[in-house]
Amino acid sequence: MGEPVPVDVVAFDPVLEAGTKSTLFACPELAPAAPGREPRVVVMTVDRVGRPELDVLRTVRDAPSRPDVVLVAGELEPEGALHAIAAGARGLLRRREADASALARAVLAASRGDCTLPPDLLDRLLERPTGHGAATAAAGPAADRWTAPGLSERERSVLRLVADGHETNEIAKQLCYSPRTVTTVVHDITQRFRLRNRAHAVAYALRVGLL
Repeated sequence: MGEPVPVDVVAFDPVLEAGTKSTLFACPELAPAAPGREPRVVVMTVDRVGRPELDVLRTVRDAPSRPDVVLVAGELEPEGALHAIAAGARGLLRRREADASALARAVLAASRGDCTLPPDLLDRLLERPTGHGAATAAAGPAADRWTAPGLSERERSVLRLVADGHETNEIAKQLCYSPRTVTTVVHDITQRFRLRNRAHAVAYALRVGLL
């Protein structure tokens, strides 16, 4: 096992901050970012996802080291989730579901550039009729990149599992593909739409309604 992932915690409530740290650092693969060292991942713990929380999220993401952010919220609805993803969140969890195991998985996934969402929240996002409506208009030119060639059903299937936090080998097993095929599908999507990584692909697909 390599060095633990350096993590910082941001919370509006000091009690929530202390509780999050206690839960988070029970995992030996994670450690508090040392003084003077930038965190690779920041865990934000909030009651709800509103404008103040999104402003803080953007500020965290704008730090020189560009840490990935896992957002843990007391209330997490599809609209807030979309705004959080657009603001740069790489993982979303409800506080009641953020036990030591789930929180560690989300943080480790974020450190690899992957994106995780609660399965039921992902299902609700997929049901939202936003593909060619307000979300597409709001996304502007980015939406045009997605909607022109679109995504194949295979690409959608892979991205759904990526969004749920599954590893390449797990996706390959569930879809009866080879790991190389899964890697190729994700690579093709990121190259075609000029995206940075898997998390960026999931975020854009959700934002413009293609997942």
